[in-house]
Amino acid sequence: MSSEIIESSTLALDHKAVAPADAGASLVFKELFAGTVSGMAQVLSGQPFDIVKVRLQSSNAYSGMGDCATRIAKEEGMSAFYKGTLMPFCCVGACVALQFAFLQSGKRYFEKQNNGAALTSGQLYLSGAYAGLGNSVVSGPVEHIRIRLQTQTGSGPTAQYHGPVDALRKIHRTDGIRGVYHGQVTTLAREIHGYGIYFAAYEALVARELREKGITRKDLPVSSAILYGAASGYAMWLTMYPLDVIKSRLQTDGLPSQAGTPAKKYAGAVDCARQLWKEAGVKGFFRGLTPTMIRSPVVNGVTFAVFETTMRLIT
Repeated sequence: MSSEIIESSTLALDHKAVAPADAGASLVFKELFAGTVSGMAQVLSGQPFDIVKVRLQSSNAYSGMGDCATRIAKEEGMSAFYKGTLMPFCCVGACVALQFAFLQSGKRYFEKQNNGAALTSGQLYLSGAYAGLGNSVVSGPVEHIRIRLQTQTGSGPTAQYHGPVDALRKIHRTDGIRGVYHGQVTTLAREIHGYGIYFAAYEALVARELREKGITRKDLPVSSAILYGAASGYAMWLTMYPLDVIKSRLQTDGLPSQAGTPAKKYAGAVDCARQLWKEAGVKGFFRGLTPTMIRSPVVNGVTFAVFETTMRLIT
């Protein structure tokens, strides 16, 4: 992405409009609320795609996306497409709060460095990366537990985990806090780079339309927010997907089943990458990409459209 000046905020208002302390606090609260609403919309719209992606990433039992979705529906029922939804849905507020808090902190730092001048695309990337760093503290264990719930095939009495709280308790009892944060290094790398690309791409596209049409953020069409959200989602996933595959493999490694608990296959992220390369080559690092690419424009378009619309309604 070029380093041209981008006159936009990663949230909903032009970053040049710096409000007084009280007004600033009110704006942050509104941004957090809008982000929470958009995050919930993202979880609900994307969960069926996500469970297919995770199953394909963590298992070689399926021949492809269609086979995976068909077998889930046939063997586990339609409700299985929403396995593990409760945890991210309930925790999304905390994730968004951390994400926006770190994001704004990063932006304020660069605004001071620029003496009020607009942020460059590189600075927006770093601000987004900083948001990813903060977000990963919560998203790491939340995604770990969600993946454990998504990949267990048993249900009812035969299920290894009976909900997110039970999964958290059992993982902590067996492996402690390190078990809860298993795969966190890879999650951290994914979040830092992913959020950097995500927000910088979206803001660059928005800034171009505002500049070319001579309009303000509140006049941005919802259709544009959907389109740019979809595009930024594609940019994010295409650049960080291999890290996501490694993370999913690590977090389901040694997953207990009705047959018992198998020995862990991977010694860490590097070992996982090495074995995956040996087994499947480049294709292995992009297993499950198809449902992700189908899911991405839906959830990211919804996320930004809901965020922009909510901000307009409450400001």
